[in-house]
Amino acid sequence: MKRGTDFLGCEVAVLGGAMSWISERHLVSALSNGGAFGVIACGAMNPELLDTEIAETKKRTERPFGVNLITMHPQLSDLIDVCTRHRIGHVVLAGGLPPPGSIDRIKGSGAKLICFAPALALAKKLVRSGVDALVIEGMEAGGHIGPVSTSVLAQEILPPLAADIPIFVAGGIGHGGLIAGYLEMGAAGVQLGTRFVCASECIAHANFKKAFIRASARDAITSVQIDPRLPVIPVRALKNKEMESFAAKQREVAQLLDEEKVEMAEAQLQIEHYWAGALRRAVIEGDVESGSVMAGQSVGMVKEEAPVARILEQLMDEAAHALERRSVHA
Repeated sequence: MKRGTDFLGCEVAVLGGAMSWISERHLVSALSNGGAFGVIACGAMNPELLDTEIAETKKRTERPFGVNLITMHPQLSDLIDVCTRHRIGHVVLAGGLPPPGSIDRIKGSGAKLICFAPALALAKKLVRSGVDALVIEGMEAGGHIGPVSTSVLAQEILPPLAADIPIFVAGGIGHGGLIAGYLEMGAAGVQLGTRFVCASECIAHANFKKAFIRASARDAITSVQIDPRLPVIPVRALKNKEMESFAAKQREVAQLLDEEKVEMAEAQLQIEHYWAGALRRAVIEGDVESGSVMAGQSVGMVKEEAPVARILEQLMDEAAHALERRSVHA
């Protein structure tokens, strides 16, 4: 884990997964103050909002934290400028290959660049492009997901690449024993999102947290793609009325495509905006029936509301015990 902590500049190599509406100043600063590495979810924020969010986070922690930017954000260039102005040390780019020039601009500002790699070929390409670290996230994660499980990605990507670049493993991690296993395979650390939603410092609505505490792993299901022309990235969330509404929304957008009332790019943007609104309804307003309760399958391991420091301590104790057991039996 030392490689991960040296890279991030923190005490435990645990990245906070960037969750829209949730990974904001309070949770991010609590994670960094607790010895992990908080990451602001920029999501659909405009540059002014991001500027405020970074400033407010800095007021709450003197420790390093990062910013997660979405590659398809129309104002990506301006958001990179905001990070540069604030001297953000680590930028995480999510949502596909970084657009031309963005890697050089981020690295030119002195920041370390972390990118998501959902397949070995893409991981190799990103390493050649000069990114500083990778996150490999499996389909067990919450929110937008890829098609491959965490355990398969780890076996595919860690052995050939872990020696060349720090790699953080994400998706479905809720117990320290598993963290220990990925470290032994060569990971520099892990990324966890779902596990921190019920942190007492997290601003998510009480109803949202209750839904997490009640849920089992099998309740976190993936959205279904209704129309093959609409390449909707599947989303993992707790089963509720909203998951059915999303199918209806896709049919509505597909009809607009049929009637040539919208272009494909506009159709996809409508879907993305839909998710952002549905997630806000659940997280901020507490509407866990007609809002989107995005959660990873590790939600079954979330049993109570607890401070970030206690959650981290439990995970690290579990990891240490797992390693001790192995050394005794070796």
